[in-house]
Amino acid sequence: MTAQAQRSHDDTVVDLLKADPAFANEYLSVALDEVDQPGGHHALLTALRHIAEAQGMAAVAERAGLPRESLYRALGPDGNPTLKTLLAVLQASGLQLSVARVSA
Repeated sequence: MTAQAQRSHDDTVVDLLKADPAFANEYLSVALDEVDQPGGHHALLTALRHIAEAQGMAAVAERAGLPRESLYRALGPDGNPTLKTLLAVLQASGLQLSVARVSA
C-alpha cells in the first residue's frame, strides 16, 4: 500500500484547502446547505475545523481572539460554538456568513 493510500480523509481535505484557499468558500457553502441533514451539524464543524487547520489553528485562534484550546473544543466532534465564536472564526479565516431566501 502506498503512502498516499494511507492518508486520512481529514489530512487530504486540509491539504486541498492549503493548495486552493478559495476551495474553502465552496466547501463551507455545501456544509451550510446540508446543516439540516442528519450529521449536518457535525459536518459543518468539521468543515470549519479543516479550514482552520489549513490556515494554522493557532493563527486562526489568535485572529479570532480565542485560546487555541477553546477553538479546538468549539470545532470538535462535541462542539457547540456560540454565534459570537462562529462569526469570529469565520472572520479570522477570511470568510463571512451570508443569507439567501430558500425557494419554495
